[in-house]
Amino acid sequence: MRLYDTAREGVFPLEAGPVVKLYSCGITPYDAAHLGHAFVYLSFDVLQRRLRDDGHETRCVRNVTDVDDDMLRKARELGVNYLDLAAQEMAKFDRDMQLINLLPVYSEPRATGAIPEILTLIGQTFDQGLAYEVDGWVFFEVSKFPRFGQVSHESRDSMLELAAVHGGRPDDPRKRDPLDFVLWQPSLEDEPAWESRWGAGRPGWHIECSALALRDLGVTLDVHGGGRDLAFPHHECEAAQSESVTGAPFVKHWMHVGLVGLDGTKMSKSLGNLVFVSQLAERAEPAAVRLALLDQHYRSDWEWRDELLSMAQSRLATWRSTLTTGRPGSVLDDVRDALDDDLNTPLALERIDQAAHAGFSVAPGAALLGITL
Repeated sequence: MRLYDTAREGVFPLEAGPVVKLYSCGITPYDAAHLGHAFVYLSFDVLQRRLRDDGHETRCVRNVTDVDDDMLRKARELGVNYLDLAAQEMAKFDRDMQLINLLPVYSEPRATGAIPEILTLIGQTFDQGLAYEVDGWVFFEVSKFPRFGQVSHESRDSMLELAAVHGGRPDDPRKRDPLDFVLWQPSLEDEPAWESRWGAGRPGWHIECSALALRDLGVTLDVHGGGRDLAFPHHECEAAQSESVTGAPFVKHWMHVGLVGLDGTKMSKSLGNLVFVSQLAERAEPAAVRLALLDQHYRSDWEWRDELLSMAQSRLATWRSTLTTGRPGSVLDDVRDALDDDLNTPLALERIDQAAHAGFSVAPGAALLGITL
């Protein structure tokens, strides 16, 4: 299998052993997960299915960011406990992911369940002179990591812009460098707080994923990723803090998934221009929803259009017609070849279409893509 690696800016062989360790950045459950989230996790699901088909064991960790600025702000607005809000939204998320037939993940750890590991990791960065504390805030000092930028390849000006968009507060006067990022911060009076050597507070966003990945999967991951918008700052900061402490490569392959838009704009909770799996499953069978998503290459940015659903439903009908009349064929190998070519699911669907129209049975190829006919 060959996969695009964001850090190396090219398609390279995925060199993995019998056990493949994957980490997919999960949701921050302060609101419903939308189609953009589903597209990310479906991409990792297809990767797992092909790796298992090839004889590998896969261990995919998908975290839950259940304590951060957005979670606490929304809980405050609603007047509910932040953990109750997380539980409510995670129940919706789980239902949607089951609808599109995602494999169960190896683990789904929560940030609040790893505070000891987070504090240990922050302590290691601090003790090695990689971090500094100001008024109870602990920052990672990016100047101490010369490879900062190795994942995203963004310019400094672009990093500053993206940091501001994603809550990095580059104008914070406590920072030695505007790109320094938060490892630990004091909690407000109505926010959860844990004791630390720097005072009561809560973790920053990036340190949560590093701690969970290192705890559940070890020092070096085979594949790590999420939506393309996470490359900077989230994944860049993860790599910096993790590699600074361990001295080993954090990730072999950085896998970033394209963004899903609606009406010309990227879907986002802040804008409210969202489409949900559960809504689509009320209009067509869930297999058609999965199939509509598979018709997009995982690295592409694309727009949801309602006709994609009807097209997928029609495609399913054609494939199912081969269940009773189709002849044995080699479509499974064609699907494997397409997936091994940087997870080219649109090509895999084309190969199945061609086999179906030629009168061959396509159920094995569809099954490898997670579609039961």
